[in-house]
Amino acid sequence: MPVPFLRNLTGTVRTRRANRQLGAVLAFVAGAVNAGGFLAVQQYTSHMTGIVSMIADEFVLGNLLMVFAGFCALAAFISGAATTAILINWARHRQMYSEYAMSLALEAILLLLFGLLGANLETYVTVILPATVMVLCFIMGLQNAIVTKLSQAQIRTTHVTGLVTDLGIELGKLIYWNRRHKDGTSSLVRADRDKLGIHCLILSMFFIGGVAGAFGFKHMGFSATLPLAVVLLVMAAIPMFDDIAPHLPNLRILKPSMPIDADKAPEK
Repeated sequence: MPVPFLRNLTGTVRTRRANRQLGAVLAFVAGAVNAGGFLAVQQYTSHMTGIVSMIADEFVLGNLLMVFAGFCALAAFISGAATTAILINWARHRQMYSEYAMSLALEAILLLLFGLLGANLETYVTVILPATVMVLCFIMGLQNAIVTKLSQAQIRTTHVTGLVTDLGIELGKLIYWNRRHKDGTSSLVRADRDKLGIHCLILSMFFIGGVAGAFGFKHMGFSATLPLAVVLLVMAAIPMFDDIAPHLPNLRILKPSMPIDADKAPEK
């Protein structure tokens, strides 16, 4: 990938185009991790609605061990989102280029940790299975917060319930028949085609990632996490290098520039 493209993809200055591109890639990663993770631990780890419902069910049934496990998964997801907020604000206050890239790099490292834990899952299942679930939940919270922060909460990548709801709303607007009333007070109902396109893209990439993740885990096992981690590291590398470059003048690659884009995203 060209250096300017990677810099615009995960750099500090955001555009709607870059947000869509990064959202699509991360939706693919989330779908792959969620589907593949289910094959590994028999549990989806990005759906906190299901986790909270499970906690309520198990509490009524008196299964306090499962209640505790559910709270641990919920806490891990929240901790992941909180970690992203801390990293982003820490880098923002220091005017670093890797404002978002650090969280992506951390996600890549944790995916490798997930692969390492999974490789020993059968040997130490009692200890490693809960740890693996918590790592996956932390990763999902971490990633969802990244896209939420950089897109001003317009894009989500780790769950699709809200996305499908918004998609349905925009489709309803699209097919709505605008009629003129006698009093002339009716207003035209128009679908946001840009939002419709983004939702379709994210939903499609989540599904494709799920298929790829399930296929990869079925045939490659936990080593299927390696390509995902490499993709995240490659995307994070340039902004992080831009922060290091002033201290390594002989290794500097292409001075960072402010991307010019007609559809520039709103300021943070």
